[in-house]
Amino acid sequence: MGKLVRRTLGGDETVAEWSPEDAAAMRAAAEALRREVEAGYVAVLGGDGGNAPVSELPPDADLVILTMPMGGG
Repeated sequence: MGKLVRRTLGGDETVAEWSPEDAAAMRAAAEALRREVEAGYVAVLGGDGGNAPVSELPPDADLVILTMPMGGG
């Protein structure tokens, strides 16, 4: 089962969960990811994904993390 979480100062908040076999859950999670990215979040693969950025929900991902871009300079 995959999980889409929003990283916050208070800890991770679950936004959506899905299973590749559940088409409705996949659609809902993909739509949630799209909304969060449009709102300014960056999505990255968690776990062994090396925090690789993603623009679409990978059906086989265990964890996708939403975080705000960090400024710097």
